Amino acid sequence: MAVSNVLMMLGPTIDMIWVGRLGASSIAGVGVAGIAVQLVMGAMMGLMMGMRAMIARFIGAGDVDTANHVARQAFVISAVFAGIMAIVGSFFSRPILDLFGLEPDVVSEGAAYLRILFIGAAAMSFRMMAEGIMQASGDTITPMGISVVYRLFHVALCPFLIFGWWIFPSLGVSGAALTNVISQSLGVLIGMWFLFTGRSLVFLGFSPSRMRLSMKNFRLDLDIIWRIIKIGFPALVSGIQRTLSQFFIMLFMAPFGTVAVAAHSINQRIEMILIMPGFAFGMGSGVLVGQNLGAGQPDRAERSAWLAVGLVEALMAIGAVVILVWAEGIIHIFNAEPELISLGAIFLRIAVAGYIVLGFMSVMMQALNGAGDTVPTMIVSMVMMWAVTIPLAYFLPKYTDLNVYGVRWGMAAGMIVGAIAYTVYFRAGRWKRKKV
Repeated sequence: MAVSNVLMMLGPTIDMIWVGRLGASSIAGVGVAGIAVQLVMGAMMGLMMGMRAMIARFIGAGDVDTANHVARQAFVISAVFAGIMAIVGSFFSRPILDLFGLEPDVVSEGAAYLRILFIGAAAMSFRMMAEGIMQASGDTITPMGISVVYRLFHVALCPFLIFGWWIFPSLGVSGAALTNVISQSLGVLIGMWFLFTGRSLVFLGFSPSRMRLSMKNFRLDLDIIWRIIKIGFPALVSGIQRTLSQFFIMLFMAPFGTVAVAAHSINQRIEMILIMPGFAFGMGSGVLVGQNLGAGQPDRAERSAWLAVGLVEALMAIGAVVILVWAEGIIHIFNAEPELISLGAIFLRIAVAGYIVLGFMSVMMQALNGAGDTVPTMIVSMVMMWAVTIPLAYFLPKYTDLNVYGVRWGMAAGMIVGAIAYTVYFRAGRWKRKKV
């Protein structure tokens, strides 16, 4: 799961690396558009959390037929979600970017990128659904293999469409977005083949999967769809409001200029890669939590979560050292402008204050979601963002000498508070009695 999630976020990071060659306005445009894309991903991941929790419970209880039925209903949710996103992308891409009050060239670049990704949202939606089904059933190797294939394809194709190499047209930021849609579509095709043939990858060999999907005798089950949405909706709200807070963070950052926006955008891409292993181990523990609760083993469910915390904290310690020592070199990968490198490196080092508690925050949250106990995670997430992060990010630059750095310190403080709150609730143990 760690490899799969890092590869998932590698696409936007690859886009940013190549787009960085086009200039600061292109970086800023793609970075701001990326907030809207994260909003969509957060919403979709929230909805899929209901599906994952239910499939994990039924697999743990040995009821594979009902797990398959839940997975088929998730197809309906994914199709409706993708249709809505295509409509939004067609008509509202530029108005969404105009909300940030950015310079016209930044808005133009970002709107072109956002429009293509939203119209092609079906690829992202069905890929996430297919991966979620396999992971919740206990097969994490196959999604990893699929991610490797379509991201390698992404890496190879991206510069050709951005810069017009060989026989390809020069599409700029639109080329980066189009590469994302094409590569994720490849991931969907491969994932569906595995799901409907009932096969899985185990160390590059084929073996039977625990689930084999079939649309034979498919029927629309509004009760199951409602249960998926009921469990997933709080997680959806959590994902949306976390990304919505990034909208306000960007608003606070925009008055400090294009360089500050670009530096912040690069930091967000780096942060996504660093955070993904934490969320991946959290999702892994969430699957084990759901399956063990379904099997009547709540104590083992709890042990899996604490083990995941230890693994993530070890990874974050290594990551923190790397950032503190080589921050400038990391930023230089994206852009060589001295002012941007200097500001971006300081942003990165400030972020380390939040990374040191990332294991507790990400694992506890995902473990609770895996248990289907999604309302408390929604409440904690909202308090963390709107009572801590946003107020501090607004007031620190205005009323202290921290200036633009105050925005980043507000973000770090929110992560620390969230980690404490999630851990306290998890230790209380009420999630062990949650019914799905």
